[in-house]
Amino acid sequence: MDDASPLQGRDADRARELRNIKMVATGLLVSTAVLFVVARHFEPMHWLWGYVAAFAAAATVGGLADWYAVVALFRRPLGLPIPHTAIIPRNHERIADNLGSFIETNFLAPEAVAKKLGEVDFAGHMATWLSDRARSATLAAFAVRMLPKALAAINEGELRRFLAERLQSELQKIEMAPLVTGVLAAITAKGQHRRLLDELLGVLEKFLTNEDALIALRKKIRQELPAVFKLYRADAYLLRKIVASVLAFLEEARKDPDHPVRDEFDRFARKFVEEIQTSRAFAQRVEELKSDLLARPEVAALAGHAWDGLRNFLERDAASEDSLIQRELEVILVDIGGQLARDVAIRAEINRGMVEVLGEFVQSQKSGVGRFIADQVRSWDIDVLTERVELTVGRDLQYIRFNGAMIGGLAGLALHLLEQGLKLQT
Repeated sequence: MDDASPLQGRDADRARELRNIKMVATGLLVSTAVLFVVARHFEPMHWLWGYVAAFAAAATVGGLADWYAVVALFRRPLGLPIPHTAIIPRNHERIADNLGSFIETNFLAPEAVAKKLGEVDFAGHMATWLSDRARSATLAAFAVRMLPKALAAINEGELRRFLAERLQSELQKIEMAPLVTGVLAAITAKGQHRRLLDELLGVLEKFLTNEDALIALRKKIRQELPAVFKLYRADAYLLRKIVASVLAFLEEARKDPDHPVRDEFDRFARKFVEEIQTSRAFAQRVEELKSDLLARPEVAALAGHAWDGLRNFLERDAASEDSLIQRELEVILVDIGGQLARDVAIRAEINRGMVEVLGEFVQSQKSGVGRFIADQVRSWDIDVLTERVELTVGRDLQYIRFNGAMIGGLAGLALHLLEQGLKLQT
């Protein structure tokens, strides 16, 4: 706190009001003292002056006592070294510690923090903010401007190597066998494996209609036939019959969705998936293949090339005046805002999460907040601190002096009445 800064604005107004009320309170004290002297002087002339003197004397004492109490809070009355005065300056350190502890214990209590945070609609504010296209556009533009710096930070030093190692480590942790069998089971359950059968039937059909393939088959048949059949070219006849029959069979299987071949292939596929799901040998073999693949330098180089390509694309797009990423990000942000505005349940969930996260953060840091407040109060110049406190509550304290004078005067008057009553009885 700067002890050299002059009072300005509201503080200057408060200081002026405080000076005025002090003058009035002091004037009242002087007036009651003068009134007491006057009343004592005229008391022998009329009995009423005795009541006035009793009121004035008690009012003077009450006003003086309250003046002493008020002044003793901030400084030594009349500069005298009276014990237990200048309470605020003398207890500067204790006030700082107690204030920090008080705020930490009461204002930052878990229940108080949770209640206050619960009054804030974080998700609602977020939805309103993001739904504004201009704001989302500004946020998207800021994110795109920061993108090249983020990419440069990742690409430089040890960060890129660290990320690559972490990626490889995480991939090693993935169990491939359940993943592979799960995919195959899903394909089989949806009947997608029948497309494989169709492809196989198509490949067989193309093979049996290929001239080179037919020549190779004919040679094979000639080698297996007896010599007598070769004289009559039985190999050619036999090949045509076999090929025609197989082609007809393949055509029927391709056109008929309920063909026995398809049913048999379905049973084979389901049985195969069931067997590999429980096969330890299959799982071990898949893991070995995964490890071998990840260990190959070509994979690491491929990952590096992929990253370089992605980075170059992102940098070029970020530098473009018509950034595709910025446009898409703006649309995404606006859409998120609209979804939040419409979905009450997700807003409530976000708000609960924010209250929990921020509440835990406050609880973990509140001791530091208490120490910070205590250190700040302790570092303030004590004269300036006293002046600020007096400006804040001094006007109300001066009214205590008025009340003290009036209550003291009435008490003195009541005691004087009691005294006169007792005298009359005697």
